[in-house]
Amino acid sequence: MRRLPLVPLLPLQLALLVAAGAPEAPVSAPRSLVWGPGLRAGVVLPVRYFYLQAVNSEGQNLTRSPPGQTLFKVVIKSLSPKELVRIHVPKPLDRNDGTFLMRYRMYETVSEGLKIEVLYGDEHVAQSPYILKGPVYHEYCECPEEDPQAWQKTLSCPAKEPQIAKDFASFPSINLQQMLNEVPKRFGDERGAIVHYTILSNLIYRRSLGKYTDFKMFSDEILLSLARKVLLPDLEFYVNLGDWPLEHRKVNETPGPLPIISWCGSLDSQDVILPTYDITHSTLEAMRGVTNDLLSIQGNTGPSWINKTEKAFFRGRDSREERLQLVQLSKDNPQLLDAGITGYFFFQEKEKALGKAKLIGFFDFFKYKYQVNVDGTVAAYRYPYLMLGDSLVLKQDSPYYEHFYMALKPWKHYVPIKRNLSDLLEKVEWAKENDEEAKKIAKEGQLTARDLLQPHRLYCYYYRVLQKYAERQTSKPEIRDGMELVPQPDDSASICQCHRKRPLREEF
Repeated sequence: MRRLPLVPLLPLQLALLVAAGAPEAPVSAPRSLVWGPGLRAGVVLPVRYFYLQAVNSEGQNLTRSPPGQTLFKVVIKSLSPKELVRIHVPKPLDRNDGTFLMRYRMYETVSEGLKIEVLYGDEHVAQSPYILKGPVYHEYCECPEEDPQAWQKTLSCPAKEPQIAKDFASFPSINLQQMLNEVPKRFGDERGAIVHYTILSNLIYRRSLGKYTDFKMFSDEILLSLARKVLLPDLEFYVNLGDWPLEHRKVNETPGPLPIISWCGSLDSQDVILPTYDITHSTLEAMRGVTNDLLSIQGNTGPSWINKTEKAFFRGRDSREERLQLVQLSKDNPQLLDAGITGYFFFQEKEKALGKAKLIGFFDFFKYKYQVNVDGTVAAYRYPYLMLGDSLVLKQDSPYYEHFYMALKPWKHYVPIKRNLSDLLEKVEWAKENDEEAKKIAKEGQLTARDLLQPHRLYCYYYRVLQKYAERQTSKPEIRDGMELVPQPDDSASICQCHRKRPLREEF
């Protein structure tokens, strides 16, 4: 028999073999794991979700996607054939690390309950089918849980939120009369962006102070959504709809600082921080009005680490001068950095010299191995989405922060860069020379962000801020002159009978 000659592997072929690694053992449907809030009837969210960890026949967790097209699927039906219910169940989101994110959005309430089948091919996964005993409420059903502690336990809300504790440390008590006297004068002028809210008997009232209050639609929608799910405390407060935090008085000053609620904090302000309107709105409108949200981003993180372009990447508006510097650095060092400005407003005179980059879909950012996060007017609200990707985030030092920043540490979850960007190229070079360490930091950041930024935890955070605020008020809230009731949206007119058959004490 004639023997074929041995052909040496070319370097590219060898690299591809190394990247592929040994083939994973086949998926074992019974041994795979399924868990998460979407398997609990009492966790009412705009989009319900749960997780799946693929496990092989040897009992080992898969660490990358099973080969070929995914065979996982979810089928959701009403327990009663007499109950017809509209439920949108998209394909599972493959997170490219052996785990999958399953989502579904309900458009009606079911009285009897739901049957959730999680399948691998035709085989049930883990403990499938999962039975959610009714009633199972949809997002726009006004059936608030009257026991807030039970509701928080059902959602497995964290016992502590360090940022909330820090924010309220400056306000052992809240003098409502001082707020009423000072806030309109200090912040409610013609250029103001303040909304004055009162919550009484779970109804929400508000009045606008200032000209720029259109963004009240975002604060309205989350407060209404929260009020449909749990009985809110009675309280009266002011929300800042502008970009910049407002209260810069020091704690030891007289008069002292006022607890203005804002979406962004800073090292020199005393505002109480809530999750930004951006991630809040995307959570409420996920699988409906928006495509980039805290869940969808997790299944659209681009090619695997080894196949990403080994450059740092940035696209964005000209909302800070350092972004212009970033583009110049890119022009001078194209082998390390791909940066571009997509729209000029603040520095229009720079467009001719720096050029205007084409818009690129956010999911395509993750074709690049390193993501540069540079502030906009305040904190860059893209940061949570970047952290949920699987690229390494190079984060500019900043005095601004969002509600979850305290849990993230430099060199553990991201690589810090100086505010003037003077060490950016050095950090990119470091990442290229220390690929395994860079990959480890990227993964640690992603896993932490996945935990911190789960949609149900946003609801926990909002409620905890309102609760702490109410506990500190020294007088009873009232419906003030000029306030109007904020109505529930038209969607809430859907037929929905509130008949809880059991206390909400489920945990996941």
